[in-house]
Amino acid sequence: MIKSELAKQIYAISHLVGSFQLRSGRISSEYFDKYQFEANPSLLDAIVKQMVNLIPSDTEVLAGLELGAISIVTLLSHYSGLPTAFVRKEAKKYGTSRLAEGAQINNRKVLIVEDVVTSGGQIVISAHQLRQLGAEIDYALCVIDREEGAVDKLLAEGIVLLSLLQRRDFPT
Repeated sequence: MIKSELAKQIYAISHLVGSFQLRSGRISSEYFDKYQFEANPSLLDAIVKQMVNLIPSDTEVLAGLELGAISIVTLLSHYSGLPTAFVRKEAKKYGTSRLAEGAQINNRKVLIVEDVVTSGGQIVISAHQLRQLGAEIDYALCVIDREEGAVDKLLAEGIVLLSLLQRRDFPT
């Protein structure tokens, strides 16, 4: 599937208009309901097949952020053959008490995987936490960059944002 067709399908299934509070706290008149494209098997498959080509060649571990990126990173792991870490917003209080479950991240090149990025705030928080655990993080990869400041915010943290689609790829 070509990128423009993929953008049309994502837009048709997940674009909502109204008043929405974003994770950043900002209010937006439009919203991409990521769970709509993540819950659609054929669309998710098409998205991830294109994202595989964006993975930097030195990546050793994919790190999917809770909750939205888990289905994406799981399928991305399947197609790329790279191991996966599932990253919680905070370490669980029981069992292993880990922040990152799955693949080991210490002293490894880790690619953070996210679904929709607005300001990049959660990526910054998670990158800081993962770096404290020994991960080397130079890149983050997302399905949609809403183009609202994340690129610059992440660059200030030494992270390059790679995106399959940007806001400008969708109808206005």
